[in-house]
Amino acid sequence: MVEYKRKEKYGFDDLREIMRILRSPGGCPWDIEQTHKSIRNDFIEEAYEAVEGIDKNDPVILREELGDVLLQVVFHCDISEADGDFTVEDVITDLCNKLIIRHPHVFSTDEKYADVKSSDQVLTNWNEIKKQTKGQKTKKQELEGVSRALPSLYRGQKITKKLRKMNDPVDCDTEVLRFALDEFDNKNDQDSLGELLYKICASADRLGIDAEEALYKKIEEKINEA
Repeated sequence: MVEYKRKEKYGFDDLREIMRILRSPGGCPWDIEQTHKSIRNDFIEEAYEAVEGIDKNDPVILREELGDVLLQVVFHCDISEADGDFTVEDVITDLCNKLIIRHPHVFSTDEKYADVKSSDQVLTNWNEIKKQTKGQKTKKQELEGVSRALPSLYRGQKITKKLRKMNDPVDCDTEVLRFALDEFDNKNDQDSLGELLYKICASADRLGIDAEEALYKKIEEKINEA
């Protein structure tokens, strides 16, 4: 048993120390046994619960769930430090470098970025710098940069958006959608359904509609009607 001084306010160093105690010999058996993979889904769940706090505009929920997300970050960092891979300081250093490099209009004296005023310009520069720092030289490399862990509807729209910005848009007009729907009606298989959903993602991007959010709201509407 380890006594830890109770405080009215704790800081980041306290959180790290508490996690270190939990995962040290004599600490918590469950925490000691965990690996990156074993708590993978916990990370996803905590992130979604934080998003729920945002959707509900509830600062109480958001505050609690952001704490759980932060716990996951510290948990993974402690696991990696024990494995000799990286520390939380390494993660913070990488993040700070990324923020500085991708905001040249704020942190650089390069005249190329002196006139950046709008959010659109910021995002354009961010994406270009991202491609450079990640060595993304081909279309495939850039598309592969979209995380495979994202929900498929969200990922599909990000992919079609990138293709549109590469001047290689996915055909998604009304006629194309009707053809994809007819194909699904005729075949009733996974492949034709996937093609239809992909075309819907492209159509949503073309119209400026968030497909993931649209489906989310419709599901909520159906639940409320039940």
